[in-house]
Amino acid sequence: MKVLFLQRQDCDRIAMKVFLELEQHLKSSSGASVVAIDNKIEQAMDLVKSHLMYAVREEVEVLKEQIKELIEKNSQLEQENTLLKTLASPEQLAQFQAQLQTGSPPSSSQPQGTTQPTAQPASQGSGPSA
Repeated sequence: MKVLFLQRQDCDRIAMKVFLELEQHLKSSSGASVVAIDNKIEQAMDLVKSHLMYAVREEVEVLKEQIKELIEKNSQLEQENTLLKTLASPEQLAQFQAQLQTGSPPSSSQPQGTTQPTAQPASQGSGPSA
């Protein structure tokens, strides 16, 4: 993001230079200088376009990497969720569903008593089968 900001500042600076130069040429314009001004404006627009395209490409790469990381994290969380569902007792699942329906936070009551006793047998039960 900082790179994009700096490049926008560069583009603004370049555009300002072009406009100042354009203003100077317009004050002393003749037929030939109008063509030169048009060429300079076109060059400046091409430069701004290339800077913006470069900044957009960099931003796209950063976003692609973030998306890749989020997909990996999501996959990991889905696997963890599946594992926890298989290790949870039917009573825990029913309690969790009830908490979801009432809107109370599930994490507040689970660590107090329900999760700890079941976590030990679930770990022991999953050890021999693995």
